[in-house]
Amino acid sequence: MEKIKLGRTGLMVTRTAFGALPLQRTEMGEAVKILRAAYDAGINFFDTARAYTDSEEKIGHALADVRKNIVIATKTHARDKAGLLRDLERSLEKLKTDYIDIYQLHNPEALPDPNDLEGLYAGLVEARDKGLVRFISLSNHRLPVAREAVLSGLYDTLQFPFSSLASDIDIELVEICRKENVGFIAMKALSGGLITNAASTFAFLRQYDNVAPIWGIQRMSELEEFIALEKNPPSLDGDMWAVIKKDRAELAGNFCRACGYCMPCPEGIQISTAARMKMLLRRAVYQRFLTDEWKQNMRNIDNCTECGQCKEKCPYGLDTPTLLKYMQKDYFEFYKEHAGS
Repeated sequence: MEKIKLGRTGLMVTRTAFGALPLQRTEMGEAVKILRAAYDAGINFFDTARAYTDSEEKIGHALADVRKNIVIATKTHARDKAGLLRDLERSLEKLKTDYIDIYQLHNPEALPDPNDLEGLYAGLVEARDKGLVRFISLSNHRLPVAREAVLSGLYDTLQFPFSSLASDIDIELVEICRKENVGFIAMKALSGGLITNAASTFAFLRQYDNVAPIWGIQRMSELEEFIALEKNPPSLDGDMWAVIKKDRAELAGNFCRACGYCMPCPEGIQISTAARMKMLLRRAVYQRFLTDEWKQNMRNIDNCTECGQCKEKCPYGLDTPTLLKYMQKDYFEFYKEHAGS
């Protein structure tokens, strides 16, 4: 598999990397098979997080015996040094390793104060000095925070959403990372499942030789698709650009990326799926959403109290309650047309 250098870390990682967030929905035995198949195919970069329930444990079970051959990135939601070190200890235990290659702050709203001796950054430095982590990083969905992190010189890599829907300012961030020699890890390469032609965004991202995309995988068939794309990388030709332009036209403007930071909703609304329902009905296998369960889920939007928690947590600044009501209206119109009332 083709590899790139991940910025100043010097780590050589496969340009097709494994994102383990969806793997928490896969049974342990099958998850281990998928991870091992990924390793056997040549993938050497695996990204997870303490928050992804048992994903770290699955990686540990599958890959502990080949630890020296792989690069592991994980994340912490901790708010201070003590919490970070506790999270790190737990991650090391679950991953069955004595060090993390890339340790990331998990989508902080603002960068921590590097001079706070009990703060998050002090925890990162202490962990690095003890040899528990090799490189300091963060993941983020907020462009100003991401940009500040790269320019600060304090972070070795950045994980940020990047796909064929990328705007000019997203592309500028990639180029800033190149200039500052900060590794760029691309998450949400399929934009939360809204990009249905994986080849198009695969070809788009391949333009950037400083970008390492992590592909969220929970099924063997998904892994096989990305392995096939890696073996025969698609060209970014006129046909691919036509697909990308169509996606950009259909998904223009503000839309939910399914990052999940709005969850859980105190009223039990399935926000991260419901807020994308119009696109999912038209860009996925819509029949799976025309069930009694999803009909009730969409009716639950009536229970919204507009408490504002989802709006406050959304890193993209979406007016989530208004968006949900719009999606609810569209859903029932679609339901009536395709499944009856």
